[in-house]
Amino acid sequence: TPTMSDRKIEVLCRLLADQIGGQSIGDVLVVGCGRGTEAAFLADFFSADVIGIDLGGDFDPVAAERADLRVMDATDLDLADDSFDLIYSFHALEHIDDPDKALAEMRRVLRPGGWYCVGTPNRSRLIGYLGSPTSLANTVRWNLQDYGMRLRGRFRNELGAHAGFTSGELAAKCRAAFGQTTEVTDEYYTQLYGGGRGQPAVSLSTSIGVSRFLFPCVYFTGQRR
Repeated sequence: TPTMSDRKIEVLCRLLADQIGGQSIGDVLVVGCGRGTEAAFLADFFSADVIGIDLGGDFDPVAAERADLRVMDATDLDLADDSFDLIYSFHALEHIDDPDKALAEMRRVLRPGGWYCVGTPNRSRLIGYLGSPTSLANTVRWNLQDYGMRLRGRFRNELGAHAGFTSGELAAKCRAAFGQTTEVTDEYYTQLYGGGRGQPAVSLSTSIGVSRFLFPCVYFTGQRR
């Protein structure tokens, strides 16, 4: 049985695979790979050569056997132009001091017509950290910290909050960097909780247009134009 983290990655990969169709995915870059488990998962899912980059360098040794994990700055990629078919960045952009520069670097190393997937926390969310692999106490504490930052008008990444971006903000950044973008947030949560107890709530929130406040994260995919 996959962990929740594995399930989240799998859902995004299946959404990507549906959009990509029959296009070959041979080289993948994971920006902000953390321990490297996502990079390893993508290597297996797409049967691709995967490079994962992160500033931390605390890589899982098993993941390092399945993907090429490197310490590297996302705003200054030591990688050749037009060298990847897919770029995947899951909850990393909000931690980068210059996200626009990071996205420009992602575009530079993505081949024309290549695909990308970018996800961050949703800055418009009412509640965050749902489904995170942590305790209920941490979830409550982090949400209280977020609301404290909101009340002080400091709920932004650059001011020290784990805010992420609104749907509109992330859409604009992805469109400026890559030329084309499609939001897949509703599809992602529908598939993530499909068939479960949360499915009625997900379906209702998307149908009445309040999902942009209820879903804790936002996700976009697209191609380099």
